[in-house]
Amino acid sequence: MHKLVVLYSEPADPGHFRDYYVNHHLPLVAQMPGLLAWRYSFDVTAMPGQTPYFAIFEAEFADAAAMTASRESPEGRQVSADVANYATGGATVIHYPVQDGTVDLGRGRDA
Repeated sequence: MHKLVVLYSEPADPGHFRDYYVNHHLPLVAQMPGLLAWRYSFDVTAMPGQTPYFAIFEAEFADAAAMTASRESPEGRQVSADVANYATGGATVIHYPVQDGTVDLGRGRDA
């Protein structure tokens, strides 16, 4: 799997950002080809200290090629062009292949 993450800095008008993002931008995102899943939050906090971001978005694709094809599609280009309509504080976009890990649930237990 390949993940794309968008980190949004504080916008000039947080109310406009929230409204536009949910009611206009996310419906455009949902139309992107090859998109397996997506999620977002406006409740971003840092541990410890001041939160550097206003909102976060995550998208999942089968692999890097699927993500690239999706972003270069007409729908993907429309999504990218739309960011300027609400993200006045700027946005940082990162992407990476996801590596799975495991958790040892028996750690610290007596045998």
